[in-house]
Amino acid sequence: MSGSRPQTPLIDAEEALAPATSATTGATTAPRVARAHPALVMLGIILASLNMRAALAGVSPLMGEIGDHFHLAPAASSLVTTIPLVFMGLGSIVAPRLARRWGTEAVLCGALVLLGGGILLRVAPPVVALFVGCALVGTAIALLNVLMPGLVKRDFPDRAASMTALYSTTLILGATGAAATSVPLENALGGWQGSLASWALLAAVAAVVWVPQAVLARRATRHAAAAATPRQAAPAGPGLTRSPLAWQVTLMMGTQSLIAYVCIAWMPTIFTDHGMSKSQAGIVYAFYTLVQMAGSFVVPMLAGRMRDQRPLAVVVVALMAAGITGLLTAPVAGAWVWATLMGAAQGGLLGLALTLMVLRTRDAHTAARLSGMAQTWGYLLASVGPFAIGAVHQATDDWTLPIALLLVACAALLFLGLGAGRNRKI
Repeated sequence: MSGSRPQTPLIDAEEALAPATSATTGATTAPRVARAHPALVMLGIILASLNMRAALAGVSPLMGEIGDHFHLAPAASSLVTTIPLVFMGLGSIVAPRLARRWGTEAVLCGALVLLGGGILLRVAPPVVALFVGCALVGTAIALLNVLMPGLVKRDFPDRAASMTALYSTTLILGATGAAATSVPLENALGGWQGSLASWALLAAVAAVVWVPQAVLARRATRHAAAAATPRQAAPAGPGLTRSPLAWQVTLMMGTQSLIAYVCIAWMPTIFTDHGMSKSQAGIVYAFYTLVQMAGSFVVPMLAGRMRDQRPLAVVVVALMAAGITGLLTAPVAGAWVWATLMGAAQGGLLGLALTLMVLRTRDAHTAARLSGMAQTWGYLLASVGPFAIGAVHQATDDWTLPIALLLVACAALLFLGLGAGRNRKI
């Protein structure tokens, strides 16, 4: 199966909801039935975005407690982060098909309900419930990941850039808030279970906001289906898996995600294993997450103004390598500096990878297919990181080699950035 196919049905589904027109005959259909008020849609986007990383980022400062509670070795503990990543990749395949069948709003609402259920299941007594809950959390986040950009582009076509900035910034804020408050919530609620379970409340609030939107959208879809002029779907085109450039963008997305989720899984533990207090490690990690907003905002703006993004790729990879080198040599003494460098670089790498999906394609249809390919294979690649680093740490009983392996990932990122950054089109 081609990695580009899963995204295609989403394009057809979204186009089917828009007013159909014929350029050759001048025939038009009835006006599209209004969905929810834009303010309600915007509120729904903000609340959904807050949920898209909080359930993962809130785990990181509590990994030690979770592992101790279930008597898990470091490699097994890393599955708490690895399993969601695997299902984020697999869920990206089915998301467009679900949206085509049930509608984007209904699937988003269902994803938030699934997310809340997965969060609660993670704190159930048996260890198997922890891992099943992680799978449900990853699947729910995948649905949100894939469908949210299409919803923004469809409902806010004239403000797509600003709404995307709002959505991505809110996503990082959710992760930052979860990382910063996980330990205080643990102390206030009597354990790590209460801290993790508390994020189900945020998912429930977001789901409630999406319920009326799902109902209105369902009615609008039935009306549009009855009134629409039949139209021919765009051809699928050649498989992107045969394009070296598409793979360079995909592997760049996957490798930067690998580094990001290794940091989610292990950065606070690295600090605490070197003598930092758990609460301070959580604050430093939250700061690292917060700084990502700067990189994710500035780098895409610069990339869009440049014909050749290779110099930009070199700069952000160099920042990441510098931060990782500092983490390797003086993890506690320079923690705030390394968090700043790595955070700015991580946000910049994510922003650059997402921007290259647009810059390296000729049309929106190909860009959407490339996004589907990059998210599916990218998250599957990223899922290897936390487990592999945990296994190496367990084997060596030290963090030197695991952190050094992240420098190898930086070398791969440099190679991929030099390829994907060239002024070429798929």
